[in-house]
Amino acid sequence: MYVYLTSGTPEFMESIQQKHSNENMILLYGADKTVLLHESEKKSVFATPKSYEIVHQVGQLEQNGFYALNYIPVKEESHLVFEDNFLKVIEKLKQEPGFISYRLLRPRPFQDEAYISLTVWNGPHSFEAWKASQTYKETFEHPKKNINGVDTGNIFVSHPYVKTYTTTKLEEEEEEQE
Repeated sequence: MYVYLTSGTPEFMESIQQKHSNENMILLYGADKTVLLHESEKKSVFATPKSYEIVHQVGQLEQNGFYALNYIPVKEESHLVFEDNFLKVIEKLKQEPGFISYRLLRPRPFQDEAYISLTVWNGPHSFEAWKASQTYKETFEHPKKNINGVDTGNIFVSHPYVKTYTTTKLEEEEEEQE
């Protein structure tokens, strides 16, 4: 199974989603861009997508929720060590309040690109609570340098970073709050 990402104006992304309504696509609105996520076993319908293989998944991706994409730059020669150790985090993640679904995405082709840890929450407050948890801090802010006898200090290209998205336009959210 694969995840494909493309970005553009909200209107253009909406038109692609409508044109391919039979495909599993999620429209994500961010502060700086709109992303269309396509989950499929087949080739993407996008002209120039970023392609990812799903390494592990929990739950279903839906058009509702708060999406957090944690980009984790891993060296190519270290991807197996990373995947093996990162999968242990998922068991803890499933216990978090407000958690809906999860995907660990391996970039295709792999060229020192970032993995994506994609999590879906019932809202930004649930995600912020997860970020304040000890598990999150141990995994993303202060990862262990030695796990099961393997030096993990040299598996990352740089620090991870997070981009968050909602499934409703920001203007719609602001109108609902008024």
